[in-house]
Amino acid sequence: MTSIKSARGNTEVVNARRTESHDVSGIISLVRYFTEKTFGRINVIYLLEKANLAVTLSNEKNEVIAHAAFLDYPNWNVVDQAEWESFLHENYSNKKCTPLNTLFMHLFVANDEYVVGSTQEIIRTVFNAVPEVHFILFFVPSYVDLGKSLGTFFERMMSVPGSMVDMDFTLFVCHRHQHCPQLHIRKARVEDHDDLMPIFMQQNGILRETYGEYFLAELIEAQDEDNHAAVCEDDGTAVGFMSVCSEVNIQLLHECFDLGPFHGLCKPHPDDILKPAQEPNIQTDAKGAIEQPKPSHTLYPKTVSLKEEDEEKSSHISQEAESVLSQNSECISSEDMDMQLDTKMEEVLHHTSDIVASRSTTGSDHNNVSEKEGVNTISSAELPIDDVRGTDLKAPETPTLETDGKDSFHPLYRGAVTAFCIQLFCIDEKHEARSLDFLQYVFNLFPEKDFCIITVPHLVPEFLLIQNFVRVNPSSSSTLDHELYVFHRAGLLKSFKVRAATTSDLPAVDKLIKTLDLNESILDDLKLFIQARRDPDGTPVQAFVAEVLGQIVGISVIKNEMDIEYIHSHYNIEDFIYFNHHQREEHGHLYHFALNPIFRHYTKHFLKEILRLAYKSCLYYPIYPQPVEGKFQNPYAHSLTSALHYMVPVRPRRQIVYPLEKLGINAPSKQVSKDQLSYALNHINRKLMLEPKVSVNARIVVVGASDVGISFLETLIFCPHLKFNNLTLISTHGLPGKNPPGSKHRGFLIDSHCFNDKDYALMSLCSWVNVVVGKMTGIDRAAKHVVLSKGKKVPYDHLVLCTGQQYQVPCPTGAEISQLVTNREVIHRCKQRYTGDVPANLFNFSDDHNCLKAEHWLKENFINSQGNVIVYGNTIDVYSTAQTLLSLGIHGSRIHLVQPPLSSNVTCLNNNAIEKAVKEALSKNDVCVYCDSTLAQWNEGDHPDPITCASFTTNTRPFKLQCSAFFNFSNKGVDYETFKAINDACLVYDGRLVIDTNFHTNDVTIRAAGPLTKFSNIYYANEWTHTNFSSKEVGFQLAAAMLNLFDPTLEPLSEPPEDLDRLIPMYKGCKIQGGVLPGGYNYLHISKPGIPTRLDVQIAQPNYGMEIITGDAIKGNYFRIHVNQYSMVEAITCFSREPFPASNYICLFGQHERVLNNLCSRWKEGLIKDLYSYFREPWSMAIYHDRFIDLKKELRQILISSQGDGPPSLEQLVHQIVDGELSLSEKPKKYLKRVFQQSICKRLVEETILGYLNYNRYHLPMYAWPGIV
Repeated sequence: MTSIKSARGNTEVVNARRTESHDVSGIISLVRYFTEKTFGRINVIYLLEKANLAVTLSNEKNEVIAHAAFLDYPNWNVVDQAEWESFLHENYSNKKCTPLNTLFMHLFVANDEYVVGSTQEIIRTVFNAVPEVHFILFFVPSYVDLGKSLGTFFERMMSVPGSMVDMDFTLFVCHRHQHCPQLHIRKARVEDHDDLMPIFMQQNGILRETYGEYFLAELIEAQDEDNHAAVCEDDGTAVGFMSVCSEVNIQLLHECFDLGPFHGLCKPHPDDILKPAQEPNIQTDAKGAIEQPKPSHTLYPKTVSLKEEDEEKSSHISQEAESVLSQNSECISSEDMDMQLDTKMEEVLHHTSDIVASRSTTGSDHNNVSEKEGVNTISSAELPIDDVRGTDLKAPETPTLETDGKDSFHPLYRGAVTAFCIQLFCIDEKHEARSLDFLQYVFNLFPEKDFCIITVPHLVPEFLLIQNFVRVNPSSSSTLDHELYVFHRAGLLKSFKVRAATTSDLPAVDKLIKTLDLNESILDDLKLFIQARRDPDGTPVQAFVAEVLGQIVGISVIKNEMDIEYIHSHYNIEDFIYFNHHQREEHGHLYHFALNPIFRHYTKHFLKEILRLAYKSCLYYPIYPQPVEGKFQNPYAHSLTSALHYMVPVRPRRQIVYPLEKLGINAPSKQVSKDQLSYALNHINRKLMLEPKVSVNARIVVVGASDVGISFLETLIFCPHLKFNNLTLISTHGLPGKNPPGSKHRGFLIDSHCFNDKDYALMSLCSWVNVVVGKMTGIDRAAKHVVLSKGKKVPYDHLVLCTGQQYQVPCPTGAEISQLVTNREVIHRCKQRYTGDVPANLFNFSDDHNCLKAEHWLKENFINSQGNVIVYGNTIDVYSTAQTLLSLGIHGSRIHLVQPPLSSNVTCLNNNAIEKAVKEALSKNDVCVYCDSTLAQWNEGDHPDPITCASFTTNTRPFKLQCSAFFNFSNKGVDYETFKAINDACLVYDGRLVIDTNFHTNDVTIRAAGPLTKFSNIYYANEWTHTNFSSKEVGFQLAAAMLNLFDPTLEPLSEPPEDLDRLIPMYKGCKIQGGVLPGGYNYLHISKPGIPTRLDVQIAQPNYGMEIITGDAIKGNYFRIHVNQYSMVEAITCFSREPFPASNYICLFGQHERVLNNLCSRWKEGLIKDLYSYFREPWSMAIYHDRFIDLKKELRQILISSQGDGPPSLEQLVHQIVDGELSLSEKPKKYLKRVFQQSICKRLVEETILGYLNYNRYHLPMYAWPGIV
């Protein structure tokens, strides 16, 4: 917030912020005749869509006071956007303007009263927001006088003599130094103490409490050749302080961080040991396929197996792996510099005295930079990069390599340390944008050092200074509670130029990308551009190179995005752009992007230049899933791109399952409805180029790859303005979603419809989450780390427990069936834990990995042999497992379903008609079913491994069955090792882990969610747990609760009123069960969250509502809908021999029956004979659309909004009728309908619905709207 004054002396408090879509009307209201004369007639929405930066000043009422839009090319189309730099240099006196340091103002509007103050504030905001920018330009028609408003801050740029520049326009310029000058940096003096202490105390008082009141003066006095202190001045007053030291604990850094890409922060030495003596062993998986060890990457992090560390460490690649110079690539030496620099380059470097370093990434090509007479030069020292290689971004498979458990390899560096560290840094908030001014000065203090490093605690937000450093990956064994950031001296270079590639660039590009795995692919596409400008399919290809001081340091290849219709219909790109404002040819597909990591801080500028030079507005980059066969590359592979770090992941859209045959010519185009290999999409556009992300370094560790845990991680990674650097998932079997096609193992367990393999491919969690393969065995709350098997430790700042519940090994009662005992005579041991040897042929299912293992075992050991399989349990999983066994070719006579007594009176199917059909199907397939049977013994009490027979007691006579495989689906509970870890950590456990309504355990840093948990007894709601709700929604709400800790855009949570702080949250998402049951019946049950109750008891309730049933369960065409007393769909059950679109039917939940084409009245009139056919009719497609919920919200907003001073809204009328404030002569419903028909609401509702259908017509072409009939 800041204050601006009007010409009359009035003061207005304004807030400078980025422009948002709702500002458009306010901006348009500020457009004057002078605005059109100065900038032309502007389409504000279109301009905002293409602007690199748009700034709005708003007052305390959020009214727009002023606005300005800035692009990276001139206004008025004076010159082609790709040619303006040479145009300016040829025709104007200022030769310093480059695409890196220049923006063009395309629009400025302001409240007439505050125009001068607004102009100044916007200019100051732009220079602070974009430190690289030094010039703001704009062309004005020659006949326009800027007056005192803009003329006060912009001066005319003179054209050179003899220039042929268009005389119709005048170029004006605003210089940074007039508004946000570079701060003067000098050596600190003791007398600076009084100026600096208030700044330190304002931000942190710990230093004074620890070291005394005069710690700063003592630090300044202690300066010597190894310790220096510097201050920045504003008008003679010290406003910032930096203390640097040449002594670095390099051994600690080597132990805790992956410094291989930085050559250990040491000078190269002939005796350096960079690789282990032996290459890592490559293990083979169960199928014999070789699994390659993958290098780590910031966004594609390493997966650490508990049995493996040597391979993980030996490939010491961090985020720099994607773009490195070859060891043999040409580097610019200090001796060669003078020969290579022409006069113009020397002038540019000389005049660019304001060296501002953006985000720098220093890779394994460690060039040394020295400072000579104001010219930055790169020395010839070059580090070996033998271990550095590119990673196939499309193959982020979780490796599970195994070794002896030896300590991982650490490179040995014998050269001198070439880094100095920042010990203490502080700057006044007003001048924080100039933090980078210190770097040029401190590098000059240590001319022999190449790196500046700083460590900060994980929980400290990234401040402006370190946002320009590169974060170093911690080693897998590190427990240091600090992050390490590195800045290379070469990051101070500013002569970064992007241009179209030429034939002469091929050798240099070849050297640049020599170590990348897909270097041949990059070169092939580059040659296509040079030779034909298009690929063999005719798709236009464009290639660009980045060069510094004449040396090529980057290469990028893009093509036109030819599949934009598919992207538009399958991904939520309209979260980031207004699609209709972008031409088809403006969408580009990023295929290759490689950049010398020393200049990685120019990545966004490189991308921005690509868009400008290629005439694009958007770029897309797909991440395809790992091929099942384990190949390192696949047909869809693009080269790895460091640009992904700056792009935003795009959420996939839920798709309608269309009845294509029924729709005929009214079906969507094949571009929309086609089914192709799923991929995760990443995106960047012009608007995002100058919008920084908020980095979150807090170590968030999630234990358990359950639906809750995956939903939690999904919510975090799809926050476009946040970048979580330390997300870790601890899972016994790694990430889910790696199932081979055609496998039947998924059928063992019933499907919750939370996530499937396609969903995992669309998320690409492995791109953003570190995965630790292992099992939690302990929690050290004091040291804040999770203990895994074999004693491995994973440190955390926030721990999230989502392990869920699993089927536990059943504990036989031990009853002797020879004595003919019954269940009543048996001591029940359901609460006891089995402690014996777990038989090899006993299978407990908890995830896809267990199911796949069971499928392999059955195929190898059971299907082609003799013997029985016993399926034990009374959950719905026993039925899906029985069907899976039948589908594998096992005869029903070999399958025995043994069901223990129910613990409640609610069966797993809770529907008599379906239960009857399933039992009949089991009988037809000769599957034997035993009810109320309790496991008594394995192998008649002898050693149970393997199980050869099992005996059971019943309510009458016991029985014994031969057994070759025992599938257990009984006794679901918390895993014992998980319980022990929780209990030993002194977390409150009462049958389940106890949490409050904000997911907190009794440790504020440990949260938990899902079936593992229960609510504290203070809520008096023991019957309600997270098990009663949708796991996906619980995970989302857990993430939403944690985002308040990290997201600066969110309002802080307010404490609930005292009378509501004891209420548990009630989530509204539906619970879903689906699968294939015996008889080949496809089953789907959708219900509201609640406590399980028998269906006949529910129907007997007076307020139950009504049920609509068509078909017959035995015939396989059963469809049941429960409509509650409020006419809302509350439950859906489908039971069919034919496949059905389950995702469509899930959308029906929670809809009013009137929305479903007057479902109840049609049913009562006998017009609905088959609900399957009814919900395949074209009218229903809009309900299945992913944006139908947005339409409902818009319509509701119309009905609850009053029209200014006019009549009350319909919602207000309803309240008046309910409260008895209106006396009506007609029925309330008839009255409200008449009022609606006569009000403006009817027209607004119709226009909104038609607009919805029109805007989404690519998905909904089966609807007619005015103008097409």
